[in-house]
Amino acid sequence: MVGLQAVVELSTIIILVLTVILAYYLTLGYMRKRNSSYLFWSLGLWSFAIGVILEIAFAFGVYSEFLIDLYLLVVVLIVDFLAMGSIRLLSSKRATMSYDYFVILSSVLVLISLLTSNVGNIIQNYVVFGNLPLSVILTSSLATFPAAIVIIVVAAMSYRKTRSVKMLSIIAGVIVVSIAGTLYIASIPEFLYFSEFFGILLLWLGFFDFSSLRGKMVK
Repeated sequence: MVGLQAVVELSTIIILVLTVILAYYLTLGYMRKRNSSYLFWSLGLWSFAIGVILEIAFAFGVYSEFLIDLYLLVVVLIVDFLAMGSIRLLSSKRATMSYDYFVILSSVLVLISLLTSNVGNIIQNYVVFGNLPLSVILTSSLATFPAAIVIIVVAAMSYRKTRSVKMLSIIAGVIVVSIAGTLYIASIPEFLYFSEFFGILLLWLGFFDFSSLRGKMVK
């Protein structure tokens, strides 16, 4: 068990480092370009970093009802922020505003369900694994599944328009990271950490130019 704990701790730390670096450069990208997609993608990755920090805490045996409620809320916000960034690629004010209102409403419902439910200890073998209360599953699914659909649909439309390999990698990374949260909400947590790791790698391949040793962000 000690070996398994060490593996979980190391993998989550690696994911955290990669996520923080990428979130930092995405934030810089937004400040340079004022592109709202970059803003919400960066918020999604900063939320992702918070989620990974909580996963590290759980791996080290730090656990409380507040922390797990915060984690479950963050999992939802990750998918929502990434979807909000993606839908802005459509350049449709009506679609953007409608989805923003939906995100606010669904997030409030998730928060209410967490505050009124007793999640209990859902850590097994140092990872987040366990059955959630039905109200949490329903409200979280209401938020995350539409977000995943938005991301996939916008991804297909964006790639069809740009035919950019870099964009394809970014879109794939956003989808995989989003699926990581959605799979957990759907009680399929076995793929959570794998999805997190490969999603971040895909985002790195999309946002960074590795032909330069400086690893400059793709402009």
